[in-house]
Amino acid sequence: MTKEELTLEIIRRLKKEYPMAECTLDYDQAWKLLVSVRLAAQCTDARVNVVVEDLYKKYPDVDALADAPVEEIEKIVKPCGLGHSKARDISACMKILRDAYGGRVPDDFDALLKLPGVGRKSANLIMGDVFGKPAIVTDTHCIRLVNRMGLVDQIKEPKKVEMALWKLVPPEEGSDFCHRLVYHGRDVCTARTKPFCDRCCLKDICPRHGVED
Repeated sequence: MTKEELTLEIIRRLKKEYPMAECTLDYDQAWKLLVSVRLAAQCTDARVNVVVEDLYKKYPDVDALADAPVEEIEKIVKPCGLGHSKARDISACMKILRDAYGGRVPDDFDALLKLPGVGRKSANLIMGDVFGKPAIVTDTHCIRLVNRMGLVDQIKEPKKVEMALWKLVPPEEGSDFCHRLVYHGRDVCTARTKPFCDRCCLKDICPRHGVED
């Protein structure tokens, strides 16, 4: 089986296993996803979803958050860790959205990358989930799983993994595929324990089946 064939088979099986593929960060507006994905760095999505409730109660829109003192933002987001840098980036980002984009999140990948605190992973998430455009989100689950599955060969650098996957994953499948990798990485192909290969839908085609990392 070629890597291309393996990729398509993995996509097919994960679709069946996790039919509802969606971002695990709660949001109802694009700017809120931008805030949440910044807070999610080195923090769980579940904790972020709790913390942002208080943030949005106090600052319900882009203008309010742009005008908020960084210190006040930091007080609220501190439970997510790295509170000062995250609060600084969120404040700066909201100011740019307000002043340069009329409060809207740009639908251009390069423009997103220029926003404070936004890297390739965050930009791809926004492009895929908000704008429905082709995206490959190389988070820790994605990187771990595609290495184990043999889609990439011992590549750990996010951008290099992303570039490799662009050659294998059909553009229209990329965003949902990465969401399914998150579900699979949390439930089955875990990082902190031995993977639960016995209940993996990919065990007969995964080269790492039964092999210790």
